Amino acid sequence: MYIMEAFKMAISAIWAHKLRSSLTLVGIIAGVASIIGVMTGISVIQTTMEKEMSVLGATTFQVQKWGAGPTTAEERREIRKRRPLTVEHADAIRENVETVNLVGAELWGYNRAAQYRDIKTNNNLVMCGGTKEYAPNNTHSIALGRNLTNEDIRIGRNVVILGFKVANELFPWTDPIHKTIKIDGRKFQVVGTFAEKKSAMGGSYDNYLLIPITKFKQIYGRYREDGITLNSVNITVNAISPDQLDNAIDETRLLMRQLRGLKPNQKDDFTIFSNKSNIDTFNKTTAGIKTGAFVIGIVALIVAGIGIMNIMLVSVTERTSEIGLRKALGATRKNIMSQFLLEAIILCNIGGIIGVAAGFGLGNLVTIFTGFDVSIPIGWLFGGLAFCTTVGVLFGSWPAMIASKLDPIKSLRYE
Repeated sequence: MYIMEAFKMAISAIWAHKLRSSLTLVGIIAGVASIIGVMTGISVIQTTMEKEMSVLGATTFQVQKWGAGPTTAEERREIRKRRPLTVEHADAIRENVETVNLVGAELWGYNRAAQYRDIKTNNNLVMCGGTKEYAPNNTHSIALGRNLTNEDIRIGRNVVILGFKVANELFPWTDPIHKTIKIDGRKFQVVGTFAEKKSAMGGSYDNYLLIPITKFKQIYGRYREDGITLNSVNITVNAISPDQLDNAIDETRLLMRQLRGLKPNQKDDFTIFSNKSNIDTFNKTTAGIKTGAFVIGIVALIVAGIGIMNIMLVSVTERTSEIGLRKALGATRKNIMSQFLLEAIILCNIGGIIGVAAGFGLGNLVTIFTGFDVSIPIGWLFGGLAFCTTVGVLFGSWPAMIASKLDPIKSLRYE
């Protein structure tokens, strides 16, 4: 019962000084909104990035010459010197690593164009020369027709599977299966199309072509012998189960080191990465931003807390007579202290609620200009309010203690 009464008195005291209370809230709102806004924005981007980086299946990892994630100029120079990965490496993994069941090889080309009769795409298509494992290892599915076969790969057939967007552009009203198109002037028979796979990042999941890797090598070049290659194969490897993913990665790394003749003291001259490693890399790159936003927000909240303490001290002075009267009527030091402390906590949490709402709104502004999904990090909602409560307790304790120690006789005489 006393808590409700103290709560009502605290609200009345705050409402009686609306302008002063509002000015005090500005610092709290700014501090909370800055933290929540940045964390929400990162959460929006992170949620989308995790979806985007999960183009590999849950049990799939990739082996390639090039590094994954941001690299320095020096690292890029070292990576360029690496020997290429080949289809033979993929075959060796398939034959010797018992914890895997699907091993694919991929070569990539960019800025290609496709044409069917008088309909021609822009020169912005991505072309993959791959094996039949491309679709399952990269979480694509066949919508019409069929996937590549071992026979397509062995013979190097002029067959192609169209991405969803390419199929719709070349064949808006026609079944594309068994139709002949031209890619860079060469004829290919369409044997399948992929189902739509949207990308919020504006990627080219639907704007690409898949042909047999043997045909890709025949058309676009073979490996050079000087250590710098025109094409280095990306190898996608699917573990037999999620529990075996780490074992499959370790066994594949060991085999690749053996195949490439690396000594125990030599670093890997290839890169292995999975969805988890991609996401971990992203989290590391955003850790500094999160820390910076948190520090700025904490500083703002401390400044706001000092402001609240000053306002509460002024309030104690203004209400000295009221305090004396309450003590004369039987109020204890604990009663007085809890009332002023509750005022500080309520004031902080009003600012906190407004700041959290503003932060969520600011953090989700990015979704207006992109295809990102709205994100509300509930954990930060409770965290923000808990921190505001802590600020209220820390910076309201001193004024509350001063109020509780006032002498009732002197307070009654105070004017």
